[in-house]
Amino acid sequence: MASEETRLVEAGQRGDVEAFNQLVRLYEARVYNLCYRMLGDADSASDVTQETFIAAYRNLPRFRGGVFRAWLLRIATNTCHDTLRARKRRPAVSLDATGETDSGPLSYLTDTGESPDETALRHELARAIEQGLAQLPDDQRVVVILSDLQGLAYEEIAEITGANLGTVKSRLSRGRARLRDILRAGELLPSKFRHDEE
Repeated sequence: MASEETRLVEAGQRGDVEAFNQLVRLYEARVYNLCYRMLGDADSASDVTQETFIAAYRNLPRFRGGVFRAWLLRIATNTCHDTLRARKRRPAVSLDATGETDSGPLSYLTDTGESPDETALRHELARAIEQGLAQLPDDQRVVVILSDLQGLAYEEIAEITGANLGTVKSRLSRGRARLRDILRAGELLPSKFRHDEE
């Protein structure tokens, strides 16, 4: 896999658009899921995903090796942070924000053998986690997403975020604890998953 990725990157650096398109297909879902969980809405996630790949294509000749995935996710993370900062300067309310949808990034977690009640509970839990993630500070949210949802190693997260290893571990610990507290304290966590109830 790494050698194939290296071949595609080197071909893309030489101007091979199809090689770069293969890299897009390889990482599009991962980048979109990161952006969706950082930004909380599908339209912004799609826009930032597109911006990420445009920036990667433009800067590909300057990529000097290392882990391409980490480099790409760092671009996505930085673009998400820029978008979040811009939102804080000029907040807007999405007309779609109140609509229920089953097309979010957690909707792929389907099990055809489950009962309708189990399906509803799973969707409720997924929504609770997404809402809880949205309440985390940006620096904690990104490390929780990269570690717990995308399964990346601490070292790669450090490379993506530009933070040292100790900072990544600290943010992850604080983010997990805060997310746990948010889910327990509010009405976000479905009652089945509350261990403190008698």
